[in-house]
Amino acid sequence: MQSSLSVVLCTHNPRPDYLNRAINALRAQTVPLTDWEFLMVDNASDEPLSDSWDLSWHPAGRHVRENDLGLTAARLRAIKEASGDLVIFVDDDNVLAPDFLEQARSISARYPYLGAFGAGKLEPEFEVPPPPELLSRLHLLAVGSVSSVLWSNNAQDGACIPWGAGLCVTRRVMESYCRLLQELAVKEVIDRRGDQLFCGGDDLFSWASVSAGVGFGLFPDLRVTHLILARRLNQRYFIRLIQAHSFSHGVLRYLLTGLKQQRINPLRYVRLFLHGMKNGWFSMQCQLAASRGEDCAARFISERKLRPMQVSQMRFVPSAAS
Repeated sequence: MQSSLSVVLCTHNPRPDYLNRAINALRAQTVPLTDWEFLMVDNASDEPLSDSWDLSWHPAGRHVRENDLGLTAARLRAIKEASGDLVIFVDDDNVLAPDFLEQARSISARYPYLGAFGAGKLEPEFEVPPPPELLSRLHLLAVGSVSSVLWSNNAQDGACIPWGAGLCVTRRVMESYCRLLQELAVKEVIDRRGDQLFCGGDDLFSWASVSAGVGFGLFPDLRVTHLILARRLNQRYFIRLIQAHSFSHGVLRYLLTGLKQQRINPLRYVRLFLHGMKNGWFSMQCQLAASRGEDCAARFISERKLRPMQVSQMRFVPSAAS
């Protein structure tokens, strides 16, 4: 039997033209509207979205307001509200290919041993061309592609971890994710929270899959266009993003694997200076931001007196599968 579908669009103060494109892509899906549920989770937007966005075009569409700011809080509310056995998370800057829901439903039926999977084709559409110095770091904006199906049930197999844009999660793994978040007790430093660029929440769905005894993967048949604002394409934004990325992942890495971050020492500054002499000022700033994030993670872990969890990583499975 094919799983019932829920599509969840989490948003906070969305850009109207981007949100409109995301919604129009959902309206254009090949799966009939009667076959899936649609929830728009308004995550503490300054102006309630229910006042300005009409969802009457969808027979099972409704607004949900979540006042606890942060993507993690929005996702938790969505999990509580959604009724589908398979939930597809969409951001307000994601344009799904017309057959995305059809492909997701098919993949869920063909790969019952996967609990979380996502787009293998996440193509960017830039508001302005990215400057040359950012080209090697664009993966931090959740863009990329794979040429074949990749899956694993090794929680540290980073090549197979699905991005949050178009993330598909089974009910079993959503329940595991909620338990894992509760045990971690650090949801305030996971995923975007207003102007804070915390991250790592997408990875947790893969860990939750492993904890639930299933795998996770990427599928090139799932295609998303990621709309990227001009304000995200500058050096300052990337330096902030790199530091937040290093911090969040440092905390999660310790809790999930026991690998603790090291505090910055004078020798590291010397190495950073030498790196800058060789690779340029911006590259040095990026390295420094990563080091500062690790330092903040080590301090956060110490101040909170955090201890590693015992999370099963299961046996390794080759990352390529038909």
